[in-house]
Amino acid sequence: MTALEQYSRLEATGLWREGPDAQRCEVLVSLGNATLIIATPAEVARTHWSLPAIVRLNPGKRPALYAPGEQADERLEIDDRDMIDAIEKLRAAIDRRRPHPGRLRLWIGASLAAAMVAAALFWMPGALIRQTASVLPPAGQEAIGQQLLQEIGRLTGPVCSPVAGSGALTRLSRRVLPDAPPRLAVLPSATPATLALPGNIIVLNAALLEEHDTPEVVAGFILAETIRRDAADPMLRLLEDAGLVATLRLLTTGQLERAALQAHAITLLSQETGPVAGAVLRPMFDAASIAATPYAMVAGVADLDGIAPAGDGPSATLLSDADWVSLQNICNR
Repeated sequence: MTALEQYSRLEATGLWREGPDAQRCEVLVSLGNATLIIATPAEVARTHWSLPAIVRLNPGKRPALYAPGEQADERLEIDDRDMIDAIEKLRAAIDRRRPHPGRLRLWIGASLAAAMVAAALFWMPGALIRQTASVLPPAGQEAIGQQLLQEIGRLTGPVCSPVAGSGALTRLSRRVLPDAPPRLAVLPSATPATLALPGNIIVLNAALLEEHDTPEVVAGFILAETIRRDAADPMLRLLEDAGLVATLRLLTTGQLERAALQAHAITLLSQETGPVAGAVLRPMFDAASIAATPYAMVAGVADLDGIAPAGDGPSATLLSDADWVSLQNICNR
């Protein structure tokens, strides 16, 4: 059991302040897939905080005071010992997996020097961009993916995330891709049906959940997007879109300009996704014990339907009825 799975059902109340001039209000705090979910007592999500970016402002004191980042104005006050212990254990686990600030500065400086010399002598700008995408730490990619998701949400409407629906998304992700479950995010409107973002984030159009009768269809779209993501790294696509100057600035500061994220968000929403061959998809359906026919019929993947006709054998339960109903109504609360 991972640390996140251990605390997946943990909830607590807290006091949240949106900005310096805002009044504190009571909220429900729960742990999602790579995020801290802050919702109203009626379970209407107010915001998500990326776990790798969370900062504790008063170490060792209670109530614990948190912020979603070093420069953020939001504040969250928690007095529940179990929730504080869970957040601290997750932050410690994340910190062990990423470079410490001193090492990160050294890594950035050394990487920049090596990249500049190599670029001047051997590389074209495209090669430097590819190298940057390949060496960026997972925590850095996750933070950039979260920022990109926020920019997309400004164009489509914010992420739909009631607490009940968020838990169902987490269970769906672990069921479909148990070895490396992505963070699933649902937007009220988006084109195309799915998007892959840096940091193992997959965005779903709410219509996928609302317009189909079974979760197997949604699972198929997730698997297809995973294949497209593995064939075209989302981080590399973002840096190629941002350009060489933005990539060099990322190397020197660890940050990507918001203008680059905004432009890439528009590009992603206007793109058309190509089909994925049924012969490539079928092993993934088989590995997850998911029936392929519902997706094949909706997506029009003829070769998958040929390999997996109706009656293609029993499949393990994908989601409970309660979870599926929660997902179908995730944007209606």
